[in-house]
Amino acid sequence: MSCANCSGTIQDTLESLDGVSEADANFATDEGSVTYDPDEVSLREIYDAIDEAGYGAVSETVTIAISDMTCANCAETNETALERTPGVINAEVNYATDEAQVTYNPAAVSVDALYDAIADAGYSPVREAGTDEDSGQDARDAARQGEIRKQLRLTLFGTVLSAPLLFFLVEKFLLGGGVLPETILGVEFGWAEFLLATPVQLVLGWPFYKNSYKAVVKNGRANMDVLIALGSTTAYVYSVAVLLEVIAGGLYFDTAALILLFITLGNYLEARSKGQAGEALRKLLEMEADTATVVDEDGNEEEVPLEDVEVGDRMKVRPGEQIPTDGVVVDGQSAVDESMVTGESVPVEKAGGDEVVGSTINENGVLVVEATKVGEDTALKQIVQTVKEAQSRQPDIQNLADRISAYFVPAVIVNALLWSIVWFLFPEALASFVEWVPLLDLVAGGPVAAGGVSVFEFAIIVFASAVLIACPCALGLATPAATMVGTTIGAQNGVLFKGGDILERAKDVDTVVFDKTGTLTKGEMELTDVVVFDSDGQPIPDGGDPAADGGELTARDRLSEDDVLRLAAIAESGSEHPLARAIVDGARERGIDVSDPDDFENVPGHGIKATVGDSEVLVGNRKLLRDNGIDPSSAQEAMERLENEGKTAMLVAYEGELVGVVADADTIKESATEAVSQLRERDVDVMMITGDNERTARAVAEQVGIDPENVRAEVLPEDKSDAVESIQDDGRKAMMVGDGVNDAPALAVAHVGTAIGSGTDVAIEAADVTLMRDDPVDVVKAIRISDATLQKIKQNLVWALGYNTSMIPLASLGLLQPVLAAAAMAFSSVSVLSNSLLFRRYTPDHDYKLFGRLR
Repeated sequence: MSCANCSGTIQDTLESLDGVSEADANFATDEGSVTYDPDEVSLREIYDAIDEAGYGAVSETVTIAISDMTCANCAETNETALERTPGVINAEVNYATDEAQVTYNPAAVSVDALYDAIADAGYSPVREAGTDEDSGQDARDAARQGEIRKQLRLTLFGTVLSAPLLFFLVEKFLLGGGVLPETILGVEFGWAEFLLATPVQLVLGWPFYKNSYKAVVKNGRANMDVLIALGSTTAYVYSVAVLLEVIAGGLYFDTAALILLFITLGNYLEARSKGQAGEALRKLLEMEADTATVVDEDGNEEEVPLEDVEVGDRMKVRPGEQIPTDGVVVDGQSAVDESMVTGESVPVEKAGGDEVVGSTINENGVLVVEATKVGEDTALKQIVQTVKEAQSRQPDIQNLADRISAYFVPAVIVNALLWSIVWFLFPEALASFVEWVPLLDLVAGGPVAAGGVSVFEFAIIVFASAVLIACPCALGLATPAATMVGTTIGAQNGVLFKGGDILERAKDVDTVVFDKTGTLTKGEMELTDVVVFDSDGQPIPDGGDPAADGGELTARDRLSEDDVLRLAAIAESGSEHPLARAIVDGARERGIDVSDPDDFENVPGHGIKATVGDSEVLVGNRKLLRDNGIDPSSAQEAMERLENEGKTAMLVAYEGELVGVVADADTIKESATEAVSQLRERDVDVMMITGDNERTARAVAEQVGIDPENVRAEVLPEDKSDAVESIQDDGRKAMMVGDGVNDAPALAVAHVGTAIGSGTDVAIEAADVTLMRDDPVDVVKAIRISDATLQKIKQNLVWALGYNTSMIPLASLGLLQPVLAAAAMAFSSVSVLSNSLLFRRYTPDHDYKLFGRLR
């Protein structure tokens, strides 16, 4: 806020929201207070309103690791608990990464309060000491490793006690029974099974009982733990009742124990797989240097911890060492391996004035680097943070899985109860119907009507199987696991997606709109031509004779080529535009002294108006001259010739008359043609937007393979967003590719905004995708990664949904053993994670094929 009017604007904006009863913004303290009804308006909507008004309300974002989550319903429970905490703006909980990304108002809520909200919901937040990211990462890694070790211990404990029970099961079903004695040392064999199964039920079953209680009693929603607890307890309690001769039937202690063993084994494998999925990101952080060699003004060197390096410090980097922080080379020359940041395997030559990225490796020469960004501001930390945020923002396709998961567990329980009751009431009719199912037989011979166990016992079997076969965790893992791998693949190849929703959206792009300068071209303009016109407006091929008075321009007809160039260079010396810099540098290379103009005015999109001595100089396009009463028609032929050569030609006027033309040329990037070709092979239309004139734009478009009809030329910077919107008005889904600064409005309105070649500055707010390299081919890579990730998500969802769709009916019809149902349930989530982990081998230099090559 810069004045009292700002505070009034904010106040009016907030009070216009439904649910806000009072708002006050204090310009003196830079603070505001809002009284609102949380049932009508959320804190997030209040923050968004302030943002849309052109101001920014302070917020902070924290990542919290959460233990004990077993399915997507657990993630949703934590999300709800966090969002209900006063002061929380937004919360995203990712089951695949076991982390919550929480944006909150630091004036209203503390991180400890967020921990408490998670704990009150019945889960275990990883409480981190201090705010250091490295210590926080260590705490999360320690929690993850602790969970893996816990699940391994439980699995080994269950295996030791369940191995004899597994043998008993094999003896019963494969050997036909009768091999084992009915008593052991005078004790009935059933009691031996009871002694083996009970510790398993108590130790391995306890986490499921505890989590079921939290889910149902504390949070009012059922999760996967409820299904497991119901299935294993049903088998165990029924067996105890039979053993105590309360009811008649068979013993299922082996089933009860093996259910818990297989699920626990699945949890162990799942925990390991989750750790492997995030391994690439952790390795990226581990590449950070530990120390830096700081050089003082006297040339003295001192090795200091990385956290002690400050902006402005100069660091010496020897061959083979890591560059400690982002910076600029002030001395030396070397090749730097930037592959860990950009994915580019070829080392990049660096010399004085070049930017370098922290944690990249100096290959040969000695460099002296001045630190420009340290700590959390470095490119490496920004990349990791961007990827983490992307993983917390799930694709829209996840909404489908979330909606299904919300009703899944209750529906499974109702289905299991329904079929067990139906089997109990109509055993003969159902048994007759199921006999028509090929290749499969009823479990335990079916109900007594079919020659098997009692009707009640068979109903219990159906209930346990129908409960255990369902697997909401596979459904919950399908999207986040693939998204996590996809965003990491992007980061490894220098492609940063702002969110999983962007990752999903990029695959639908049917039109790519390139900005020209700095995107398809290198943006390194060079002066190529100077054309001089005589007093009659005719071009002078040799530039004319030099002025006899040493350069004093006393007569209109005595201008030389150097005179025209000097006028243009002085006028342009106040501009930072690449075209202007090329004119100034070209003049100095010719030995022309370039002074500052007496007055300078930039006319956006048209050129420069300056005062040199007592005379006015114009340098720009035809419209600039016409607007100032000068006819540019005599230069038409020269302008067309230069523009047809792909050069940017600018008219020069002096004292109200046309005196010449200067032309710059930009070099097209080597990979621009290949990028356009690959996009067209994917049936993606390629277009170009530029402020250049029509002929220059078409010449460049022709060189890179863009259809001249797809060129939008002479577009002012402020009009680029309108041009993109007009393209999308035809129903196109456009990706705008620009430099991320001048093209920000256009990037914001595009279906996907992509900032290319942003170097160390990875935090471009307007862009949905940031490309770390100056390579247009990476645009194709971004689309490929998006397409591949969505294919992997769909594979996972097809498996998870297909598995449940096919297996639940089998269990309901009494065709599936409970112990096999439990094993299948555990295998389902592990298979989804394994399928996602296989995706890590994909490289985006080709389209992803399910049954094709991976590398």
